[in-house]
Amino acid sequence: MIPTLVIGLREGLEASLIVGIIASFLARNGRRDALRATWIGVLAAIAVCVAVGITLVRLSEDLPQQAQEGLETVIGALAVAMVTTMIVWMNRHARTMKKELEGAAANALAQGSAVALVAMAFLAVLREGFETSVFLVSVLDGTSNTAAAATGALLGIAIAVLIGYGIYRGGVRLNLARFFKITGIVLVIVAAGLTMTVLHTAHEAGWLNVGQATPLDLSWLVAPGTVQASLLTGVLGLSAHPTVIEMIAWVLYAVPMVLLVALPRRRPTPPAPASAPASTAASTESAAAADQQLDSTPAHQTPGT
Repeated sequence: MIPTLVIGLREGLEASLIVGIIASFLARNGRRDALRATWIGVLAAIAVCVAVGITLVRLSEDLPQQAQEGLETVIGALAVAMVTTMIVWMNRHARTMKKELEGAAANALAQGSAVALVAMAFLAVLREGFETSVFLVSVLDGTSNTAAAATGALLGIAIAVLIGYGIYRGGVRLNLARFFKITGIVLVIVAAGLTMTVLHTAHEAGWLNVGQATPLDLSWLVAPGTVQASLLTGVLGLSAHPTVIEMIAWVLYAVPMVLLVALPRRRPTPPAPASAPASTAASTESAAAADQQLDSTPAHQTPGT
């Protein structure tokens, strides 16, 4: 439940933030016509994302067992790639996202077209919703408690929608950089566990046969059927008998990504003002000295007197 809640909250909040910022900007500028069109774009994107999720689930159910494992591997790998790209992008743009969005919205209004605003909202929800669909389908395939996982996802999305509405109404202030850093670290751990699941399903599909030794026996920690096992499997991706290739993949993904998200980003230092050339400085000093000398000479004095 915890991994899917974080996924639903994080992905849903990104879409809610973008739509909320655009909607708030339109409301402040009295563009109710564009605001109605924006909501239509949001609803259309949600419908497409739901259809994608249902299609992936139905497609997986209709395949033979080995083909199902192969499809789960492809979906899982795609989910890891998408969430990694999203984490990196948000790590760079969280501080300036509102300013950039409002600038783009102002530019669209200045050009007299609301189509760009509708497209912004539609594509934002479509992108985040598609990532959510793929990520959730991959996580749900690897969990033993589908109902709890689905409940966590719906709860996370509901919280995200409420926060987005609060931002739209102006009653919620959120430190985006801090929020996305915390949830980004959690998502990195979830994605690292999903990486282990991808390698496991790849082996089940017959695509990966190297590094299949199991040097650790974690059955005492990941006891099947316990709440502890559900948490460790869902959040960390641990299994009772992890293989060598799975453990290597977890470390190679989690360590650099956690450092990328957790460490503070270096802000670019503004360039130092260029110093004037030596010849220009010298001529300026000479001119100033000459002006000073002329000012000190009495007005009635003439040369040679």
